[in-house]
Amino acid sequence: MTPTWAQRKEALLSDCLVSLEVFNPMLDCLRDFVAPYQHVLEAEASQGHVHLYLQGLLSHVDRKNAEKIAALVDVNRQVLQDFIGTAPWDHRPLITVLVGQVADRLGQPDGIIAFDPSSFPKRGTHSVGVKRQWCGPRGKVDNCQVGVFMGYVSDQDHAVLDFRLSLPEEWTRDERRREACHVPKEVRYHTRHAQCLEMLEAWGDQVPHGWVTGDDEFGRHARFRHELRERGERDVLGVPCTTTMRDLQAPLPEYSGRGRRGPNLPGKRSPIGARRSIQWPGHA
Repeated sequence: MTPTWAQRKEALLSDCLVSLEVFNPMLDCLRDFVAPYQHVLEAEASQGHVHLYLQGLLSHVDRKNAEKIAALVDVNRQVLQDFIGTAPWDHRPLITVLVGQVADRLGQPDGIIAFDPSSFPKRGTHSVGVKRQWCGPRGKVDNCQVGVFMGYVSDQDHAVLDFRLSLPEEWTRDERRREACHVPKEVRYHTRHAQCLEMLEAWGDQVPHGWVTGDDEFGRHARFRHELRERGERDVLGVPCTTTMRDLQAPLPEYSGRGRRGPNLPGKRSPIGARRSIQWPGHA
């Protein structure tokens, strides 16, 4: 290492040091933030291991798994393993607290609810819901899990409100894999569009918003757009670049003689010899 770089390294490291005067108030803010979540989680799980788990996540240990955290906080590994992986508790009270905080602190009448699927690459086959499917981070079909997320955006800031694991249809029929991963029996296959509507039904009235957005995975489905309109939602959804659009005010193009014949204009004879009286936009 050159002397110049050594001096530069020392200067960078000195800038990264955080004094206790700065760090301690941050811990106080974190403690206040976590308190309502810890309260509802302990009420659901009847366990008091939340602070131990958080202590491990914020620690210096190189790997934040149950074994490393248990050794740090001096408890049996199985205690934390059960709390993280198999303890029967309901996450919905946590979401209720989160949604209330987001609505109070970030809520605006013209806020935006954003739906977006996100994938998580995996190597094995034992993680719940894993399969070969489109993996965004890798830009190809690969082994991964997919979650559907509901976010909120306003001029104040942005936050994730809720999520759903996209459980592939073949997983719902594989009782052995479901049992091994502790998938509840009542969990069934739902399309990602249905999961978005489920989250919107649960929280849409509790967060002020003026728009619903999503990428072309949602915009390409007419049923999803129809459901949003039925709920009185204004939406801005992406569509694939190959989507054909038609100007409703322009005359319909003449039939080229190839492919399926489109709707007949008034006074034109249909293929079965009947006359129609449909009034299309742009035609008297």
